[in-house]
Amino acid sequence: MELKTDEQIKKLNTFGVDAKARNFAEIRSIEDLKQAREHLHQQPQDFMVIGGGSNVLFRDDYPGFLLRMMIPGFEKIKEDEEHYFVRAGAGEIWHSFVRKMLDAGMPGLENLAYIPGTVGAAPIQNIGAYGLEAAEFIESVECFDMNSGELLTLTNEECDFGYRHSTFKKPENRHLVITAVTFKLSKNWVPNTSYKALAEEIEINSFPELSPQDVYSCVISLRRRKLPSPVKFGNAGSFFKNPVVDRETFTSLLRTNPSLVSYPLAGGRFKLSAAWLIDNAGLRGYRMGDVGVWEKQPLVLVNYGQATGEDIYAMAQDVRLRVKNCFGVKLEPEVAMV
Repeated sequence: MELKTDEQIKKLNTFGVDAKARNFAEIRSIEDLKQAREHLHQQPQDFMVIGGGSNVLFRDDYPGFLLRMMIPGFEKIKEDEEHYFVRAGAGEIWHSFVRKMLDAGMPGLENLAYIPGTVGAAPIQNIGAYGLEAAEFIESVECFDMNSGELLTLTNEECDFGYRHSTFKKPENRHLVITAVTFKLSKNWVPNTSYKALAEEIEINSFPELSPQDVYSCVISLRRRKLPSPVKFGNAGSFFKNPVVDRETFTSLLRTNPSLVSYPLAGGRFKLSAAWLIDNAGLRGYRMGDVGVWEKQPLVLVNYGQATGEDIYAMAQDVRLRVKNCFGVKLEPEVAMV
């Protein structure tokens, strides 16, 4: 492990925020994590782990020890009559991993294609798109305990997955660093076209016989049309979660907003479209200096050039306030703000 100090991390976060980490190291093995743990024991300080830097906003320089997860590799570790089991290193680039699974004849993850970040970040956020969530395919997650120095394996159930949630997001579990994830992929592939926009994209293309590669290409086309490339405009994808409300709140909102986009959930609750709320609060394309709400997808906040982390944070707070004032609904950020 090579320890660096005052490391520039502008290129390590997709917002392109100009910031530094007081201490920094790239983690390419378990041994690197053991050395990082030893350093933390010798010099106690806060630490955090990043992958692709695609779900984080640095409001300022990071005063602690920043670890960039880069443990590579993947392999099929076993199979049975119905499933393949594939273990992937936490540093594998997520989109590349999805593509490799398709090429290897092990589909299932194609609805989650083109999501930025790494394999190790997928369980933390329980990434999801176009009708699927990562939790549906995760068999187990391997972790390194920065407190004890032990290696642990958590089952899917122990990960406590929920909407953009897992046990790894709990403050009391921040000492668990994900090192690898094992995925369970069905041999009996069935396309998931439950998401309206994806179903429409597939229908437009009129595929003679729908294949996993067809779904994959449609997902990429949709994401490219709706989302800005971080290479051109700094962003972290969807900035806010879709809020969940009870039936009474939903009924009241629907009475005054008949076009409200929502999704029914168990227990009489409803998930509201955060994009619809932001759009109908009049914020689509809204700008404050070099920060803006993306014209094609209001869930995305964009750095148009030289915005600081505080600039982006201020925009996020402004959006939350305006949505709350319009609809009485509180938006929660999906992006981790440091």
